[in-house]
Amino acid sequence: MSRPGIAAQGGKMILETPRLILRPFAADDLDRMAELMGNKDFMRFSMGPMTQEQTKSFLEKVIGWDRERMPSQFAMIVRSSETLAGYCGFFHHEVDGKMEIEIGYRLDSAFWNRGLASEAARTVRDHGFRDLKLDYVISLIHPENHPSRRVAEKNGMILERETTFKGFPTFVFAITRQRWLQLGCGAE
Repeated sequence: MSRPGIAAQGGKMILETPRLILRPFAADDLDRMAELMGNKDFMRFSMGPMTQEQTKSFLEKVIGWDRERMPSQFAMIVRSSETLAGYCGFFHHEVDGKMEIEIGYRLDSAFWNRGLASEAARTVRDHGFRDLKLDYVISLIHPENHPSRRVAEKNGMILERETTFKGFPTFVFAITRQRWLQLGCGAE
């Protein structure tokens, strides 16, 4: 498999695949993200739809992580339409008393069933292990969210445990750098 393109724009990391551009969020993404995050399908298996103000807080948080050079979320842009269709990247959570780095993703339902979430998650995983030198990442998934479970499995993740996260039953899928290397994902 060929390595996705990596570029820096103004010191910001941009990941590219044949169908997607994964770029840092910007403040001017607020209106589109508020539209997405206010949608019940987009926010299914979470705390529910967000208001414009809640979406602004979300964007400020992930832009802040990026500014501090911490692993962060990427805006997922579909090349063919130049549409901001969701996000994929890293979240920082305390899970079962331990700080974890999660690969999290959400996609506009208009783009479901095309393999885009898997493509983005795979690219983010590779970036995390190859470029950021992470040792371990997780994905937190509601047990009934079968599409997200499938994305995690395609990403080489294994169901590690069950827990409660933010009041919801949650599967913790995980992959280590060692497993990533064993799967041949780190080969150039």
